[in-house]
Amino acid sequence: MKQTQLLPSELVERRILVIRGQRVMLDVHLAELYQVETKALKRGVRRNRERFPIDFMFELTAEEHTALRYHFGTLKRGEHSKYAPYVFTEQGIAMLSTVLHSSRAIRVNIEIMRAFVRLREILATHKDLARKLEDLEKKYDSQFKIVFDAIRQLMLPSEKPKRRIGFGVE
Repeated sequence: MKQTQLLPSELVERRILVIRGQRVMLDVHLAELYQVETKALKRGVRRNRERFPIDFMFELTAEEHTALRYHFGTLKRGEHSKYAPYVFTEQGIAMLSTVLHSSRAIRVNIEIMRAFVRLREILATHKDLARKLEDLEKKYDSQFKIVFDAIRQLMLPSEKPKRRIGFGVE
């Protein structure tokens, strides 16, 4: 029997950020996925603070919050909190399903855990590929250096050329 996905995996994967060297999700994004208000999610966490040690969840500093606000662009009235958000690691997200007592929270958590696993698999594959390429470089001499350099260029994330905005005067 095939199960239908509650959430598209791309929706969850786009919401995973790297902050302080950890893959995390913001409270506002989690509340959106769980279909609860952010303040209700935060209230549940505050009431069960002992379930969320620092390696499960932390609050952003003022500098991190400011940088994050600039990252997401212009603030819209009523859409962004003036308080620093909580960010949850994978373990903290798993713990959220015990705080939010709904069947949707459990199903959403399952999808989020799957997204974290897929992300780890992609990163592991990329590391394996880089390691194998280094092994091949060591094995063969400089006659293949051009080929290895070309492969490395293909492995780099593509940068789209920036278009100029506005009118140009020649």
